[in-house]
Amino acid sequence: MTREQRAQQLWSILVLAARHRQILTYEMLAQACGVPAPSIGDFLRPIQQYCSEAHLPPLTSIVVSKSSGLPSDGFIAAENVPLAQSETFARQWLEHPAPSEDQLIDAYSRAPDRR
Repeated sequence: MTREQRAQQLWSILVLAARHRQILTYEMLAQACGVPAPSIGDFLRPIQQYCSEAHLPPLTSIVVSKSSGLPSDGFIAAENVPLAQSETFARQWLEHPAPSEDQLIDAYSRAPDRR
């Protein structure tokens, strides 16, 4: 599965979590997807960039470290995480189409700190 295909999978999980005002940990996403937790950040990067460019709340703000309760260092979409999470929860995500694989590829190509 490509990075962007995995990001599409995570998009669906994040949208449903946001709808239910649920915070997820990297470990929870890793278990749900069957990938190592350290890989999750790279799969979230296209989503973070897409949301930023599309002027959407930072959907990735609801993914946090189990130990700190905050997003990892790779989260750069907002300085005020609680506000970002509140905006994410308020968004009616199911009323808008999910990004296509090509849209995520395109967004990732402009994402800072790419590896």
